[in-house]
Amino acid sequence: MMDAATRYALLSGAGLFLLAMCTAAWMLLRDMRSQERYGERIRQIHGEERVTAVKTEAVPLRQMLSRSVSGAGQAILNCGLVPAATRGQLEAMLRGAGVRGEQSVGVFFGAKMLAMTVLPVIAWLVLRRTGWPDLIITFVPIGAGVIGLLLPDMIVKRMRKRYMGRLEKGLPDALDMMVICAQAGLGLGPAVIRVADEMKASYRDLAIEFSLTANELQIMSDTRIALHNLGQRSGLEAFRRLAMTLIQTIQYGTPLTDALRTLSAEMRQEALTAFEESAARLPTMLTLPMIIFILPCVFLIAGGPAIIQVMRSMGG
Repeated sequence: MMDAATRYALLSGAGLFLLAMCTAAWMLLRDMRSQERYGERIRQIHGEERVTAVKTEAVPLRQMLSRSVSGAGQAILNCGLVPAATRGQLEAMLRGAGVRGEQSVGVFFGAKMLAMTVLPVIAWLVLRRTGWPDLIITFVPIGAGVIGLLLPDMIVKRMRKRYMGRLEKGLPDALDMMVICAQAGLGLGPAVIRVADEMKASYRDLAIEFSLTANELQIMSDTRIALHNLGQRSGLEAFRRLAMTLIQTIQYGTPLTDALRTLSAEMRQEALTAFEESAARLPTMLTLPMIIFILPCVFLIAGGPAIIQVMRSMGG
């Protein structure tokens, strides 16, 4: 039977896990809500619906958790402990992970403080009745605090990697669709709007990026600024190349279809080259598993009977 402290520790761990999952869900859904509000403002300005956004219903529990975490993070930011340069880098990192919004940095710092505070308490409650040495009981909560401090950074880095992978995977298809739109006689702005609308079902993240660019093209007087923001927003090299290609096309008057078709072919060739490099590394990566798992079985099957006969003869 578990004592009261152990049960309390398990319940606290389950509550922390639920809180972390709700926070992660809020961070993913807040981007969609911000895009919806941004699209509504654009439609109010132009009087028509250009780019549709995904509508989500507000959940009171999620809002309560997000506001509490964001409030704690904003309190840290308002104290002036975080330099403006560091805050800008964090905002860029979160945008590169697909997390946007005014409170994104506050939620990030709030999650760090929450994890850094709660994890050591849970570790101490679990270990204090185990009978382990005092040194372990002292240093394990400290290690849990360090893990809690670094855990949001690791989650954001993983989200950023997956987000960039999804963008890079769908970009050649988006360029092919832009070529079709350009050949049909659409300009750059209508082509971006059409691509954003058509890519929602297959590549939602890519559609959001193109939706932001479409909205900026409708608002800004200088097209090059909107295209430059497209290249810098995600931090992906492929988007920078696309932005530079489109800017040079506008500046020098080169055909849009030829430039996009060439860029799409280059990206597909780079993806094929990356797959070939991964396939070439596969034999080297399989060497160690073969030595550990396969060769002992081969030696056992080939030399096992002989070893048994030698042991019998020596024993007889």
